[in-house]
Parts: sequence; C-alpha cells; structure tokens
Amino acid sequence: MEVRTAHGVLRAEVDARESWRAAAERVAGRRVVPVDLSADPPLFATESPWQVALRPATPGDLPDLLRWRQHEHVRRWWAAEGEPTQELVRGQYAPVIAGETPDSLWIVETNGRSLGFLIDYLLRDHPDYAVLTPDPEAIGVDYAIGEPGWVGRGVGPQMLWAWMLTVGRRHPGVATGFAAPDHRNVASLRVLAKAGFRAGTWFDEPQPDGTVDTVVGCSIGFATVLG
Repeated sequence: MEVRTAHGVLRAEVDARESWRAAAERVAGRRVVPVDLSADPPLFATESPWQVALRPATPGDLPDLLRWRQHEHVRRWWAAEGEPTQELVRGQYAPVIAGETPDSLWIVETNGRSLGFLIDYLLRDHPDYAVLTPDPEAIGVDYAIGEPGWVGRGVGPQMLWAWMLTVGRRHPGVATGFAAPDHRNVASLRVLAKAGFRAGTWFDEPQPDGTVDTVVGCSIGFATVLG
C-alpha cells in the first residue's frame, strides 16, 4: 500500500485485520482518497485538487440531468433507453427524486459545482437484473460525469469513493458494491478499477429497446477496501 502526500510517498503493510483504507490512514495520520487502487501496490493520496461530495437530487436538478444525458459522451451509453428528451428524463428521474421508487439519485459536486450524477439501488429490488449478477444482495450503482470538461481529470474514483462511504450508513447489512458497464466503455471500467472494483463475469443484459448489451460485472467488497 502506498500513500502519496505533500512530502513524498509513504508505504504501509496491510494488517490482516484492517482494510486498505485503515492501513493508508494509519500511516498517513489523516483521511485518504483513492488515486489508483488497481495499481501494484494500491495508491492513495492525502490531498486532492478537488473536494468531491454527493447530495440528494432535487427537482431543480432536472435541467442539468437532461443536459448531461444529451452530451454525446453520456448519451451513447444510455442510447437503448431512448432519445433523452425532457419528457423521458423527467419520467425516469422525477419519481426517484420524489421517493416513489426504492432507488436513490445523487448529484456529484466538485468544489460546490454540480458536474454529474449517480444512482444506486439494491439489486434485490430489481429481481430480473439481480439474477444475472454474482451477488443479488449487493448494491448497484450507475453514474456519469456529465460536464465534458471534467471527464478524464481523476474525479471518477473520488466520486465512487464518496458514494461508498455513504453505503455503510444507509445499508449497514450490504457487503458488496456492483456496477456493470458496457464492455466497450473503457473509461468507466478504468474508473471502477481505480476506485477498487474488480472486473468479473461478462454477461448479456437486456435493454429497454429490446436489444442486448454485453456488460462487465465489477464488484467491490466494502470490508476489504473501506472497512
């Protein structure tokens, strides 16, 4: 385990009884964020140029959600859901915002600026999907950095980290996180790897338009990585 600080890189051995985060924070003496947990050894840092946080989405976020879904770098991965019109986006997200579904919708903020969204859901609440996954009791997550200027700047792993830190408080019995990007979505797969997810089984996921996408199941054990 390595931790990048303002004064150099610290190294730590992970005790069998502690998580990666605990080991990194033990040697650093402060909170850490992931840089690349797929590296050998996994790399954390004590400082970041950005403060990444999540907040629950509100009806006032619907215009941003529409705009983000219409950007080509997001649109291509949601194409099977239909043309991202105002009616479609409102129909998808307004019920979640209103608490009419078991899912949760979050807005990703960096230094107070909204730049993307994240939606999570207990897989057991979606049994047709859960049966395709390795752990039907996991919590699933979908996400997008909507603002094109923030893509590829290292925000993604910290976004997922901020989300994972909320899961234990909201769902204390859930041990695993799960995401399944399209196998062609290299950027998303890389973000997941950097945040500590591990790629597993590829499977075919039926889409709303009747097509089938081949996706990569990626999982993270919260106890191992976060504690």
